[in-house]
Amino acid sequence: MSEVDGRAPGALGGSASRLRKHTDYQRVYGSSRKQFAKQMSYFFSLRPETGADGRPLRVADGSRPRVGLTVGKVMGKAVDRNRIKRRLRAAVRRNLDLLPGSVDVILHPRRSVIDLEFAVLDREIAGIFQAITRMVGRTAGRTAGRTTERPVRSQ
Repeated sequence: MSEVDGRAPGALGGSASRLRKHTDYQRVYGSSRKQFAKQMSYFFSLRPETGADGRPLRVADGSRPRVGLTVGKVMGKAVDRNRIKRRLRAAVRRNLDLLPGSVDVILHPRRSVIDLEFAVLDREIAGIFQAITRMVGRTAGRTAGRTTERPVRSQ
């Protein structure tokens, strides 16, 4: 725990667990489909180990999930947008342990999040993170049994 703010180091306030770069957002958008929950939509993607040029990616801590928030001007004035982001960051911080490592998530809240009771928001985030964990597990299970060689058919 940090002595300054009472949070664990890297909890969604530190750079290790936040999506920060535009290229990271674009990679997640490009490699996933939009998923829907009751109060928000979300995108997620497994973090690749190498970049497009084949060199290893430089990530502060590749074993931790990273979460990005997008709250556009359509959500209201700056005060409202900042309140939505604060509430989302708090809910994400409480549920970050539910996500598998090396996954990137982007959350797009609906305007209704600003008036939503925090317990409901917290359950919504937990449900999204559990769904992501299930989907990542299914994807890993499918690719684990595959081989790169095609089976030889006898004639």
